[in-house]
Amino acid sequence: MQAFFHQLLSGIADGAIYASVALALVMIFKATHQVNFAQGEMAMFSTYIALALTQAGVPYWVAFVVTLVFSFVVGLAIQRLLLRRISRLPHASELTAVVVFIGLLIIFNGLASFLFGSMVKEFPTPFDPAAWYGSTYLSSHEVGMIVMTLIVLGIVFAFFRFTRLGLAMRAAAENPQSSRLVGIKVGWMLALGWGLAAVLGGVAGMMAAHKVFLEPNMMAGVILYGFAAALLGGIDNPWGAPIGGFLVGVLVNLAGAYVVGSHLQQAIALVVIVAVLVFKPSGLFGRTVVVRL
Repeated sequence: MQAFFHQLLSGIADGAIYASVALALVMIFKATHQVNFAQGEMAMFSTYIALALTQAGVPYWVAFVVTLVFSFVVGLAIQRLLLRRISRLPHASELTAVVVFIGLLIIFNGLASFLFGSMVKEFPTPFDPAAWYGSTYLSSHEVGMIVMTLIVLGIVFAFFRFTRLGLAMRAAAENPQSSRLVGIKVGWMLALGWGLAAVLGGVAGMMAAHKVFLEPNMMAGVILYGFAAALLGGIDNPWGAPIGGFLVGVLVNLAGAYVVGSHLQQAIALVVIVAVLVFKPSGLFGRTVVVRL
């Protein structure tokens, strides 16, 4: 029973990471109807920036904030300088965006290897291993991951629910044409959405790096679980994505421990993706759109 509770709680801790990644994917899909395949590599690159800052003597939480600012600027710049121009091309298609995202994935991965090397590196944790909130079931870092994710999700919820800028971003994503008519700068709202998605990815990367260790391919599995979580919760539902993240985390951990083994955990995410696409494409909390001809 103790082993079961350990796997269950560890799944919740891992799910906190998947929830952040899933929400980042959903935010971009909600605004552009595109999946950012480079989300994981952007998070990985931001995590290397955080490591460089801490190795230079910058306190962890200062490096954390600086890294999130860096992530925001990178996400915003990608939308304004690259994707906005591509969307204006006369023959641009959804396939064009897919190729661009894959190109960004390769660029960030190669740039990280070139600048920081491809060796596996240990990433520090701000949570004391001997802290009182650690236990035999969850380490202090895992507890910190859960709390940090809940705080971030709470801030995101409050931002979109209670601030004028957040409401404007929601309106721009839901109905860009009507938003333009009332004076909302839809292009900048999309750019801010990209920046916030990059921030969420940066949080996920820095929280995950201590557990999976830092190297250029560290987010390959995480982005797969995040994509499964986004589909499970509903690819068009920002509030379903975190729930999907926690569900996928628990499912993967329990199935990996008691059903298929840890070496097939990523296959479970693929099963979730295929099952959702086949049986419930809108996810658990997504909307089903009916078009009448």
